[in-house]
Amino acid sequence: MVDIPDLSFEALSPVSFLERSAWVYADRLAVISGERRFTYAEHWLRVRKLAGMLHGLGVVQGDRVAVLAPNTHVLLEASTGVAAGGAVLVALNVRLQPAEIATILDHAGVSVLIADTELRELAQQSLRQATNAPRLLLAGLDGSGQDEYEQLLDAASPIYLPVSDERQLLSINYTSGTTGDPKGVMYHYRGAYLQALAMAFHAKLDLKTRYLWTLPMFHTNGWSFPWAVTAAGGVHLCLRKVDPEDIWHRLKENGVTHLCAAPTVLTSLAAHRDAAPLSRSVRAMVGGAPPSPSLLQRMDDLNIEVLHLYGLTETFGPAILCDWRPEWNDAPAESRARILARQGVANLVSQRVRVMNESGDDVPADGQSMGQVAIRGNNVMLGYYRDSEGTRRAAPDGYFRTGDLGVMHPDGYIELRDRLKDVIISGGENISSIEVENMLCEHPDVAEAAVVGMPDDHWGEIPVAFVAIKSLARPVDEAQLIEFVRKHLAHFKAPKMIVFGDLPKTSTGKIQKHLLRAQQVPGLPQPESGNSNTEQPD
Repeated sequence: MVDIPDLSFEALSPVSFLERSAWVYADRLAVISGERRFTYAEHWLRVRKLAGMLHGLGVVQGDRVAVLAPNTHVLLEASTGVAAGGAVLVALNVRLQPAEIATILDHAGVSVLIADTELRELAQQSLRQATNAPRLLLAGLDGSGQDEYEQLLDAASPIYLPVSDERQLLSINYTSGTTGDPKGVMYHYRGAYLQALAMAFHAKLDLKTRYLWTLPMFHTNGWSFPWAVTAAGGVHLCLRKVDPEDIWHRLKENGVTHLCAAPTVLTSLAAHRDAAPLSRSVRAMVGGAPPSPSLLQRMDDLNIEVLHLYGLTETFGPAILCDWRPEWNDAPAESRARILARQGVANLVSQRVRVMNESGDDVPADGQSMGQVAIRGNNVMLGYYRDSEGTRRAAPDGYFRTGDLGVMHPDGYIELRDRLKDVIISGGENISSIEVENMLCEHPDVAEAAVVGMPDDHWGEIPVAFVAIKSLARPVDEAQLIEFVRKHLAHFKAPKMIVFGDLPKTSTGKIQKHLLRAQQVPGLPQPESGNSNTEQPD
């Protein structure tokens, strides 16, 4: 037999999308970030220079590089540039407290931290609390060349180290999970490549795409849209902060065609004074609790087409979507909203989604029998970083257990009904109820605490704490407890309301959270018809 090179295999890598677009669309606009504009050729050069810069700082293959930045060109470049040099990206949630970031830096073993100048104080406080502080590299607001990031980037030689093993570690994305301890979800090159293709396909991205970055890139690598938009040759419209007025300006003046967001962003857009029907359709991919019927109708009136998605950090973001069928267009508005509220079916690159009973068998597809949603496929994590036991618990038989209870409808679409884990989804952020409960119980006057998610018109749901105090002789007020939590945890994790009183329990002493969720808490809205609590893509 003649020994010839392997002509039929190339390791899958999301970096290859930018490499191709730099050849094919070299002179086309790729990135708009503040006052800066980059073509695809320029974007590719900067990405390779970033890889070279990291190597110059001593970063070698497999080293972890963290980025603490809003949605600017810096984080977009790192999404591909860190991998181009063979390192592992750790994108940090900018809303965390210094102690939380320090824990992640230590757990991941980060060697370099790239931080936006606007977040300098947060970065420095985090480093002071880290056990082994990584090298801090500040990136400027305007890219004027005065910051260290731009100086080192200019001086660096471009490099690109193609990956040989497509299941090599690409990034680590941290999620709070159910215990409050950081869980490092490991992504591989193959999964990111295929998930990006799925997102490009389902979102209908093409050369006319102008994608607005309303979704934080630190959430599951931006649902793989940094690579999906690039694969399509579209334009990345970076957005430093989510401001409804600015978004409406861009929707009307900058030709935005696509965006991803939590329902709270759509709620803010619908309520804004600048809200008006757009002259063209904009596609909005929405994760989290399904948009309410009234919000869906409002979006339709504004010419914003909503695609409902479901996923977790462990599944590269959206693994399931409510794939819309044309025959549903003629259904009454309420029926359409109810259909769209379902989580749906597996995306293009996922395996068939299952709803399993405790024995691991599929529940009947009758829309009533409940079981746990289970997912497997190329867009499922390698596992939890430095937590093999946690990985085994999450996927005992080759199927990742989401922790969500749902039903399978006769048409193959799933619908979530409840959660096994007590994660609260508020404004697109995951909040561990156990983490908040533990913090409340550290207050000297708190005897017991239970935190549950309650429906909210703006945030989808908010954390509400039910607290039993130790002594009526030492009263503690709501504002004092909320501030206590805010001092120790990220502000979005703090309860929005606190209800004082005894906690309902079972005969074995377990707190009955379902009874707390059913309580009529003054000032809180009741969920609309067709709206149910669901998991949010991280």
